[in-house]
Amino acid sequence: MRETRIMEFKETITNTFLKTVSAFSNYDGGVILFGVDDEGNSKGLSDVKQSCLDIENKINDSISPQPDYKLETQNNDKIIKLTVQSGAQKPYLYRSKAYKRNDTATIEVDTQEFSRLVLEGKNIRFEELPCKDQNLTFQILQRKLKEHIQIETFSQDTLKTLNLYDNANGYNNAAGLLADQNHFPGIDMVRFGENISIIQKRVTFENRSILEVYEKAIEIFRDYYQYEEIKGADRKKIEKIPEAAFREAIANGLIHRIWDVESQIRVLMFEDRIEVVSPGGLPAGITKEEYLSGKLSVLRNRNLANVFYRLGFVEIFGTGIMRIRQLYEKSLRKPEFEVSENAIQIVLPVWESNLDLTEDEKMIYGILSKNRLKSMGEIAPYVSFGRSKTTKLLKEMEEKGIITVEGKGRNTKYSIK
Repeated sequence: MRETRIMEFKETITNTFLKTVSAFSNYDGGVILFGVDDEGNSKGLSDVKQSCLDIENKINDSISPQPDYKLETQNNDKIIKLTVQSGAQKPYLYRSKAYKRNDTATIEVDTQEFSRLVLEGKNIRFEELPCKDQNLTFQILQRKLKEHIQIETFSQDTLKTLNLYDNANGYNNAAGLLADQNHFPGIDMVRFGENISIIQKRVTFENRSILEVYEKAIEIFRDYYQYEEIKGADRKKIEKIPEAAFREAIANGLIHRIWDVESQIRVLMFEDRIEVVSPGGLPAGITKEEYLSGKLSVLRNRNLANVFYRLGFVEIFGTGIMRIRQLYEKSLRKPEFEVSENAIQIVLPVWESNLDLTEDEKMIYGILSKNRLKSMGEIAPYVSFGRSKTTKLLKEMEEKGIITVEGKGRNTKYSIK
């Protein structure tokens, strides 16, 4: 047993646990075990009944507003389990400060994060706040609505229907993001050469409608990852990376990112992959496992998502990751997803056709696909069979023309052809 983001151990009862109660109440909830040391060893408490009263009194006297929690005893009444639920009346303060969990540590939130908690407690999202610029035009949105869903008339009532305007507050931030010109960041796209020190092209799309940003990003993608193959009188479009997968990644980045930070969505383009990195981790109420499996979808920017859905840029909410996986179902190389506290990264590899490899050969192929060159010593730790079988498989894959071999002896390196 070890401490995690939602599990903390306290060998004794001191006021420091109150910061964690604030953190659990402000975010995803969690458990504190009293009578357990930092290594997860059970030490027990001398007077559990009195300790429960002390914990209860400290929480009731020190945390505002009142959090939702439950106390239980475990291990023959030697351990106290404090379960704290995520609350609806955020922020929950200890000594006038709000806290959050950072891995296994509890830290005070910064000013920006505090503002987000205040909005969440009021059930208000950033995209619903009044936009600081009220002198907005919507020619791009109007054109897109006409092209995709045949809306001929465009007026303030259209914006009201899309939850982008109301008479009391004017245009909201979602409207600002969709306006022809705005003050928001966008997408920074970089095309690298053989390594990250060689930049072949860099372009940034910002301060404009995210509908145009979306469109421009796809145009750049097509320049590098699509081409036409001519056979006789026929022309065939070849996609090195499925465009539908890239569209999903960009659309997800635009409608799920946090918009109250001056940070671009980063699109890093390499010969063998694209990396899309969006600012902001997962919204409250969804775990990494739920996000990656597509079992649950929590919309951070529901008004933006609604517009993208109406325009047909995204399908049913919450299916983006599943769709990307399905698009790579017949590819040897699969997309990768990484979720951290402050960012979500999607890696789309260049499509590799299924070459009728055996399961063992696929294992080696997957290892080599991560890097350009690998030695036997770098491959061996990641396979479930011995070096002699690995050597034999590498030789057979070379003969099939699947991999190439460079160098000799200990300097031998293997790579995908």
